[in-house]
Amino acid sequence: MADAPDSKKVKTGLTYRDAGVDIDAGDSLVERIKGHVKRTMRPEVLSDLGGFAGLCALPKNYKNPLLVACTDGVGTKLKLAFLMGKHDTVGIDLVAMNVNDLVVCGAEPLLFLDYFAAGHLEVAIAAEVISGIADGCKQAGCALIGGETAELPGFYQPGEYDLAGFCVGVVDKASLIDGKTIAAGDVLLGLASSGFHSNGYSLVRRVFLDHARLDLAAQPKGLDEPLGQALLRPTRIYVRALRMLAAAGLMKGAAHITGGGLVENPPRMLPPGALLALQINLGSWTPPPVFGLLQKLGKVAPEEMRRTFNLGIGMVVAVPAGAVDAAQSILEAEGEKATIIGQVVVADRPDAPVEFIP
Repeated sequence: MADAPDSKKVKTGLTYRDAGVDIDAGDSLVERIKGHVKRTMRPEVLSDLGGFAGLCALPKNYKNPLLVACTDGVGTKLKLAFLMGKHDTVGIDLVAMNVNDLVVCGAEPLLFLDYFAAGHLEVAIAAEVISGIADGCKQAGCALIGGETAELPGFYQPGEYDLAGFCVGVVDKASLIDGKTIAAGDVLLGLASSGFHSNGYSLVRRVFLDHARLDLAAQPKGLDEPLGQALLRPTRIYVRALRMLAAAGLMKGAAHITGGGLVENPPRMLPPGALLALQINLGSWTPPPVFGLLQKLGKVAPEEMRRTFNLGIGMVVAVPAGAVDAAQSILEAEGEKATIIGQVVVADRPDAPVEFIP
């Protein structure tokens, strides 16, 4: 009779954890973020976290609802979060980059989903990121109804991750803002940004870290705070202010100033083929000092600064000339600093470039 096999010699096969994917860590993260998700809920949400898909009804106050969808990421600003070990604000950036795009047509952000990917899932860090996403959703008034956490061994550098966001909103067809009512004589209001927001960070890092070799924890001359704090400040969310302005019938068009800066974004508020152009008075506001510091250290040309960065203006809004005071009052009541920065003028051809006045 053969001997029974020695259990100590039996070899088990490889597991998913051996390959670098920890399912238990993913389950732990879901439990940790349930509270953050819950605080973003809206009455239209019909599902709980953990299902295969999120369910959300349309708000009942829309007569002829149109769905509006946006997707975006945070970009290389994440590199600064890695360097500083600070992960609770980039989630706000993620939401902001989506909802600020969505609100320019007058839409109400309804729901948000995120994609978080890392080579190795560190639950504490991922929970910090998602807490920031929840913070952004609260500011924007949308519900975080789900997302995806991907652990991809060997795909990302240790300690790094990537983020993408997806937002769906709704606007009544009769209230859609498409720029068709913009006319010569309308005034451009610039809403102050909180800094670089989430654009141009490849150049930001090149100048401050690679070229000037500045310490993120130090306070360079000309700044009133540590450099890292200035650079990691999250993108401002303009949803509530712009929705109040739109509800008052004063927002004829708006442009979120992202990649392409003040050169490429403002004309996007104009309808195709319009014989209109935008004039922006560069002397009408003072950019935050961090922009001047970057320009000086990197010897960046003024034209490159305008095409890459928001220069302190995160959103441009077109309003009727006779309603400027009313518009400013609404925006400032919502906590925004709104400055007259230019006007709409007649152009001799469609797609005229922005005219910058010194």
